[in-house]
Amino acid sequence: MVTLTKTPGGLANPRLGLDARSLQSILTVDDEDQVVALRGARLRLHREGEVGDQVAVFLPLDQLFDIRADAALRLWRALTGRTPGPDPGALTPERRGRLILALRALDGRLERATYPEIAAVLFDTAPISKRDWISHELRDQTGRIVRLGFSMMRGGYRRLLLHPYRRRV
Repeated sequence: MVTLTKTPGGLANPRLGLDARSLQSILTVDDEDQVVALRGARLRLHREGEVGDQVAVFLPLDQLFDIRADAALRLWRALTGRTPGPDPGALTPERRGRLILALRALDGRLERATYPEIAAVLFDTAPISKRDWISHELRDQTGRIVRLGFSMMRGGYRRLLLHPYRRRV
């Protein structure tokens, strides 16, 4: 989330400020918190009081500084007509796919499916015999995915709400 505030007097040169038209869609909304779609990006904004014509971004020097600075830079790029860049909070397709596999594996285990049965369904392979399972390449991967599914079931899904911040806080 990007926090917008009034620029302290004398800090910015008014001639170098952003075009008022680019800020108008943001500043005319009465809500303090809003989600704005600019140049294909969805940006979360918070307005701290009346911001006036000279708008500044408030960036606390804390453990989330780099993430806040990236969000502010994405906003600035969008307002100046540039491509904002990728959303750092978006899950990658690989991570999303792994989470889907974990939930499918969890469903299988809760229905009492064996690990070889789960692997055959998840990875679209032929059924794996008990003898071959001990040294099969999918054995460890299936175990990790099932553990992830159980971890998510026990409350680990809440970490998704903190993505990508969970390692920093």
